[in-house]
Amino acid sequence: MVTASQMLGLAFFKAGMYPQCYSLFGGERRGAPVVSFLRVDREKIRLKCEIKNPNELLIFDPSLIDPDEIRRQVVPGTKILINTAKASEAGKRLTDFTLGFVDASPIAEKMGLGRMINTAILGAYARLFENIPLDRVIEAVMDMVPGKKEENARAVKEGYDKLTVVEGRK
Repeated sequence: MVTASQMLGLAFFKAGMYPQCYSLFGGERRGAPVVSFLRVDREKIRLKCEIKNPNELLIFDPSLIDPDEIRRQVVPGTKILINTAKASEAGKRLTDFTLGFVDASPIAEKMGLGRMINTAILGAYARLFENIPLDRVIEAVMDMVPGKKEENARAVKEGYDKLTVVEGRK
């Protein structure tokens, strides 16, 4: 998630925007929930604090979905991207949001990336939110991944293609 946030920040930077990226880690070691924030604007960002009410939300692990917490922090109608193989189950209590679903794990496995789902999720992000061109995302991925560059680029494209969108109630 941290790397995905950094890659997305680089993509926005390459598109002429000003990104600000940071993450919060729990006290546990590897495998603990992580929260990563990305703030983007057309002008320099001077604000340096946690994002309490995000305009966009990406959920990498559907087991961490708390619909009540999401409703407290995100306004109805907001787009939420969820990595899951069980879209109907993950979204059943979030009907007042526009939900994007992608099952990034099989994409990563197919591309030989193991459990590294970041790039597939970034492709789905580009399609759902429509605020960054796909080619900028691919360019950022190619710049940042240390290996398997072509496989990661293909994962971005497949994540883009495999996105499913469910419109929320208005």
